[in-house]
Amino acid sequence: MTRPQGSAARELGLKRGEFDLAVRLGRIRTVAARDGGRRRVSREEIERIRDTEGFPEALREQVRVVGTAEGAHLMEIPPTRFTRLARAGLLIPAKFYLNRYRTVVWLYLAEELREFAESELHAPLLTGRAPDKMRARLSAGEDLRPRRWRARHAGYLLGQCGDPWDRAAAMATLLDPTQLPDLVENPYERAYLHRLRPEESWYGAPESPTARVVERILIADDPNEISWLRANLLLSLSEARRLRPAPRPTTRESAPAPEFEPVAPSVPEPRPAAVEPVRGLWGRLLGRRG
Repeated sequence: MTRPQGSAARELGLKRGEFDLAVRLGRIRTVAARDGGRRRVSREEIERIRDTEGFPEALREQVRVVGTAEGAHLMEIPPTRFTRLARAGLLIPAKFYLNRYRTVVWLYLAEELREFAESELHAPLLTGRAPDKMRARLSAGEDLRPRRWRARHAGYLLGQCGDPWDRAAAMATLLDPTQLPDLVENPYERAYLHRLRPEESWYGAPESPTARVVERILIADDPNEISWLRANLLLSLSEARRLRPAPRPTTRESAPAPEFEPVAPSVPEPRPAAVEPVRGLWGRLLGRRG
């Protein structure tokens, strides 16, 4: 027996934003819906969480996020130092939102900030002079916050994948769409990957000003990151082809071509694959310090 995510959030005493973040962090496991709709939460998972020691306060604390000012106060450092550490990629954003001026506001897990501040390894970064290499990169305008958030987000996307086609589609969401024709020459495969792209309706309507800002965060822009994504897309695609070929339409008029590929033949809507967690694919990228 499964429950819709909204009902599960109420049973667990979480606000919707807290629930969504808990799912993205892997604190709440979801399962594929039989009808192919929004993923659901099993009764067993709800009971598992409710039986956890300290519930519900402990769960709420695990997903509590703070901004720069509160995060700096929590770590007992000036906000300017907090921002430098975050831009250097040492503090990983858990989520973000756009304020009324469409400025990106980054939010961080309070739990992770406390752990960072309590580590003796990080003590020099909290009180002393920053390393020269880090100072030089920050002076040059480097900001690793989007890249570090993408690594965390990619871990969530890959965790929802059921087979190599899903993994390839997840990789494609983080690459500039103009790169795909060079990586995936077969138009049927490109159309299929487009169909399998994870839904990202949480950042606004397509082509809206908000969506355009968020898309700049979603798309990888670092050369090393792009190379890693391209390589893993090709590896997943090679495995996917051995599993099954991309479906082809029975008639040319069966469906419109996807917007990003105006000449690609249309394909029927695929059935969602069974989902099982995928681990380790982003360990290398997530562990990078820029």
